[in-house]
Amino acid sequence: MADSYSAYDETHRDRPRRRRGRKVLITFIVLLVVLAGLLVVADRVAASFAERAIADQIRQEVAKQEIESSPPEVTVGGFPFLTQVVAGRYESISILVRDLRGPVQGRSLRVPELTVDARNVLASIDTLRTGEGEVIAETVEGTGTISYDTVADFINQPGLTLREEQGRLRVSAPLTVLGQEFTINGAAELTVDDEGRVFLGFDDLSAEGLPDNQVARQAINAYAQQISVELPVPEMPFALQVRDVQTLPQGLAVTATARDVPLNSVA
Repeated sequence: MADSYSAYDETHRDRPRRRRGRKVLITFIVLLVVLAGLLVVADRVAASFAERAIADQIRQEVAKQEIESSPPEVTVGGFPFLTQVVAGRYESISILVRDLRGPVQGRSLRVPELTVDARNVLASIDTLRTGEGEVIAETVEGTGTISYDTVADFINQPGLTLREEQGRLRVSAPLTVLGQEFTINGAAELTVDDEGRVFLGFDDLSAEGLPDNQVARQAINAYAQQISVELPVPEMPFALQVRDVQTLPQGLAVTATARDVPLNSVA
């Protein structure tokens, strides 16, 4: 009988201990959840602070450069933000510039959207807080697309149309030779020089039914020269220089790059 009471007492002594252990564990888990929540809130506050401060400085820089566009939209990437803010180094900053345009040779070309990706951006807390000091990006790459209608309007030849076909820029246009109208077809060569200038060269034009004589050849060669032009891309922010142009179904995709670029205005 004594043994039974002893076992009973031991069992009931263990239960309070287990309950206390569960309470400690639950309390610890709750504290972890609360701490994680506070860290997330702090990270979001840091993100909001960084985005707002950097965006303001970038907008001032774009305005200073007198770039014709809508106000840039800025998003700071990477996670967590808090460590980036403290370190003053950001993995990436995305800048969207809409409706980029500019007077070019008496006319304006338009890039509907220019997406700028700035990598490894240095911006100290003091710079963000006071607006004094530099915000420097190690590399910057901008991509935008110029529609074929915009390019055709710039070339300014009646009836001329441009399109992408198997990765090449193709042209079609009416041409009158010896009193007859023919449809000219051909492909363009796209080149970018060391200064970032883009050239369209049409030297492979033909027309079905066109007479094979000197007059016809002179007419088609003269037309090829008329539509072979420098394609002036609007001035881009952040010292971006065009490096490559590709032919896509929706238009000419322009890629521009720069290194060690200040993203803000420094007094």
